[in-house]
Amino acid sequence: MIDRDKLYPLVFQAIYHGKMWGGTQIKDFLKRDDMPELKDPVGESWELVDREDEQSVVTNGPLKGTTISQLVKHYGKNLLGSKYTGGKFPLLVKIIDASERLSLQVHPDEQACSRLGDGAEPKTEMWYVLNSQKNAKIMAGVNPRSTKQRLLSSMHTAEVEKELQVFESEPGDAYFISSGTLHAIGEGNLILEIQQNSDTTYRVSDWGRVDKEGNPRELHVDKALESINYINRTSPRVPGVVGIVQHNRKFAIVNRCRFFSVNDLRLVGEWNENTTASGSFHLISCINKCIKISSKETNVDLQPGQTCLIPANLGGYSILPLEPGETNVLKTTL
Repeated sequence: MIDRDKLYPLVFQAIYHGKMWGGTQIKDFLKRDDMPELKDPVGESWELVDREDEQSVVTNGPLKGTTISQLVKHYGKNLLGSKYTGGKFPLLVKIIDASERLSLQVHPDEQACSRLGDGAEPKTEMWYVLNSQKNAKIMAGVNPRSTKQRLLSSMHTAEVEKELQVFESEPGDAYFISSGTLHAIGEGNLILEIQQNSDTTYRVSDWGRVDKEGNPRELHVDKALESINYINRTSPRVPGVVGIVQHNRKFAIVNRCRFFSVNDLRLVGEWNENTTASGSFHLISCINKCIKISSKETNVDLQPGQTCLIPANLGGYSILPLEPGETNVLKTTL
């Protein structure tokens, strides 16, 4: 380990997961040449994760080879900030590449977890559309015109889509998926997901899909029905920025969530940031063009899709676009 005052912007090795619904956009659209050969197509790239069975590993600087868990235990609030209350790194960042629609599913909130037990963890998440193919859709939330009875009676049929809010997927749009929201990512989507550090998902339907051996995936209908928020009918969609900015701008995506805050930075030149005011670490996610993050003696280059962890005690740093035109960056804090 190094002295806490010498912490610097940290980049981690992506962890790839094969999924029966996985695609090729992580490789083709994000132009990654380190994709592994897996049994199933790559469906998820875990960019930053602190779980017992998955650990992100630093790839740059003196801390290269160190796991996120080791960093959290050693540096604590120097790394994570005054809002950190202990335990694992509080967020999980992943990229989802869907060549087929994902299951219709829901994540529990704290109250549902208390009722269900069995290690259930609450999960609220945010999706940011990196790319979408023709006719790609997002299903998220119960349709305001639906009723609980209609939703339940159609749950195991294709007709359930009529009881959901369905959106045409557009790059730059975001979706705030609070726990209890019934949802499914449609085929053709490439999504950056920022979420609570949880891996609890209850599948209601997998659209009749089976694996290569002809076996369906496990469903968790009873637990899902216990977790769905039938009352919340608000739209989860946060429309993307319209037009091209002429100077640096910041747009709020998630700003009323107690688990994380996300801003969309649209940059045409250098952008200065500081972790001191937020009292939290920053996550800087590169979206459409390469950027350079500079702080003290450290420079870090990021490619589209990559996320960098800025330690809470770092103070000032800058984000510099490396290509002409509008550069899109997400900044996440607690």
